[in-house]
Amino acid sequence: MRSQLDACLSAVNEILLGKEQQVRLALACLLARGHLLIEDLPGMGKTTLSQALAKVLGLSFQRIQFTSDLLPGDILGTSVFDKDTGQFVFHQGPIFAELVLADEINRATPKSQSALLEAMEEGQVTIEGATRALPDPFFVIATQNPVSQGGTFALPESQLDRFLMRLSLGYPAKAAEKALLMGDARRNLLPRLAPILDHAQLALLQDEVPKVRVSDALVDYVLRLVEATRTQPQFAWGLSPRASLALLAAARAWALLEGREYVIPEDVQAVLPSVVGHRLRERADPAGHSGGTLVQWLLREVAAI
Repeated sequence: MRSQLDACLSAVNEILLGKEQQVRLALACLLARGHLLIEDLPGMGKTTLSQALAKVLGLSFQRIQFTSDLLPGDILGTSVFDKDTGQFVFHQGPIFAELVLADEINRATPKSQSALLEAMEEGQVTIEGATRALPDPFFVIATQNPVSQGGTFALPESQLDRFLMRLSLGYPAKAAEKALLMGDARRNLLPRLAPILDHAQLALLQDEVPKVRVSDALVDYVLRLVEATRTQPQFAWGLSPRASLALLAAARAWALLEGREYVIPEDVQAVLPSVVGHRLRERADPAGHSGGTLVQWLLREVAAI
C-alpha cells in the first residue's frame, strides 16, 4: 500500500507543481475521513488539486459553484413532476458524488452553506421528509476566497470546525512557476491521470489510520497542546474535544503516509497548523486572522516530551 500512496502523491505533484507539503496534507485529510477547506486567492490551483485527487483515488467528482443566489435545492436536489407517471421523481443534486468541490463556499448565503455542512456532518441528507444516504466514501473539499474580498459571507466558527483541515496553497516558487509556464496547461494534463486506488483499497487504507499506534507520552503531548489553548490568556477560547480527536486522526494519517505504524511528535507538529489554525482566535484579534500566530506559539512553547 505504501507504494500506491507514493504513486498517488507523485501523480498529483506532477499536476500541482511545487506544493508537495500541501498535497500530502490534503491526502492525509482524506485518509482520516475528514473534509478539507482551502483558503486562497483565485487562480492558485485549488480546483486543480481537487480534481487531481478525485482522479487518482478513483472517486466520482462534482463541482458546485457557490454564488449569492444558490439555493439549498441546487445542492441537494429536488423532486420534479413526471407527467407520464403522474408522480414526483427525485433528481439528485451534485452533493451525491464521492468527492464534492464546493467552490468559493463563502460567496453563498449562510442558508446554502448550512445545507452542505449538514451533509458533511451526517453523511446523509433529508429532502422533502425523506432521508437519503450519501455515497461512501464521501469527501467535501471547499474553497473560499479571503474574507477581505468583496461579496463574501464568512463561515462561523461552528461551521469551520466541521473541516478537519484548512490549507493555503500560496504562490508557487520561481522554479515551479517557470515549469508551469513552460509546460502544458495543468487542466490539459488532468484527463491523462489514471486511478491508482480503487474503492476497496481506499477503504482499507482509511481503516488502517485508526490502527496506527500512539503512546501515552504522545497523547500527553496532544493534551498539553490542547490545555494550553484553554488556559493561556491570549486564546479567545480553547480547542474542543473534537479538535483533539481531529489532531490525533490527522497525525495518524500523516504517520501512515510516512510509512510508519506509530505516531511521533513530529507527525503532530506537521499537521498542527492545518488542523487547529482555523479553530483558534487570539483574544485581542476580533477579526480572526491570528490562528497562524497562535499555532507558532504552541509549537514553540509546548514541550513535546
